[in-house]
Amino acid sequence: MRKTANIILLLVAVAFCYGLQMSKPHYGDLIGPIPAHGNAGETITGRNFEVRAEKVAFARNLKVDRFGETKILTTGGVWAVVTVEFTARKQSTSVAVASWRGPTGLNYDQTERMSFADGLLPVAIDPGLPKKARLVFELRPDEASNATLLISEKLMSALDSQAEISLGPVAIAPDGLPAGTVDTLDMSQPI
Repeated sequence: MRKTANIILLLVAVAFCYGLQMSKPHYGDLIGPIPAHGNAGETITGRNFEVRAEKVAFARNLKVDRFGETKILTTGGVWAVVTVEFTARKQSTSVAVASWRGPTGLNYDQTERMSFADGLLPVAIDPGLPKKARLVFELRPDEASNATLLISEKLMSALDSQAEISLGPVAIAPDGLPAGTVDTLDMSQPI
């Protein structure tokens, strides 16, 4: 009888611990970024910076100048180029990380294939001096509509603000690409 009671008590303790584990927030959720939500065209205010997504352009290819030589960058999906404007709030800071979260929950980090180009992250910003930048992503065409742009100061933004900008719906053309997709987007043009 005593053995049976101990086994039952052990099973109750295991079930209780499992219930606590499943019902409590995960550690990553507790120390994760603090979202500041908004829509494209609105100014989203974080702890140290403000950001506004001005426009989104889609292209099959990107034309870039690298050390005086023109290159055409291709992708198996589509290029998404987002023009944003940053402003520091109280002190100089830099913004270094951007991701594109598609409607299925997949995250696409800013491409590293253009790390040599000007006007991309990381960008240093000062109070009262707005600065424009481009965020460039390679993504699947079906991830273009109803996406969210995630922007933060650093890669590990634990307990810090993260701008989450809803980009809204994008019409899909008969060829499966977002409507208005250009064949080649010239990145050497001013922002």
